Amino acid sequence: MSGTLNKVMLIGHLGDEVKMHYFDDKNCVGRFPLATNETYTNKTTNERVTNTEWHNIVVRNKAAEICEKYLSKGDKVYIEGRIKTRKWTDDKGMERYSTEIQCTDFTFLTNKNEQQQGPSNPVAQQPSQPQQPAQNSVVPEEDDDLPF
Repeated sequence: MSGTLNKVMLIGHLGDEVKMHYFDDKNCVGRFPLATNETYTNKTTNERVTNTEWHNIVVRNKAAEICEKYLSKGDKVYIEGRIKTRKWTDDKGMERYSTEIQCTDFTFLTNKNEQQQGPSNPVAQQPSQPQQPAQNSVVPEEDDDLPF
């Protein structure tokens, strides 16, 4: 197989509000940190250990505006995208690298009351993927008794 794949799927919680940056040509970028957790039991001490990994999420244009409007710190969200590493120069002239997740699709997983509930459909930036209506998305009910 000669092809390659750069695909990321994450389910996590927003670590901060979506920060927007608008450009002159009416394009925009939204950025926010996403926390994912790994929990295991230490076999030596029988203690539960939780490791949190932070991911820098970048979402563009209409999708960014939707995220800014409906996502808040602590909300749970499914993110699909690709890894992108950027090289930049800091204030002291040192070369730095940042690894980001360029979001192509997302689904809101946190329930809101009906007044605040936003679309929970994936937003595709690639024209080859059609958007799905909100009723096709899987969103857990508030009153279900699932333990997770």
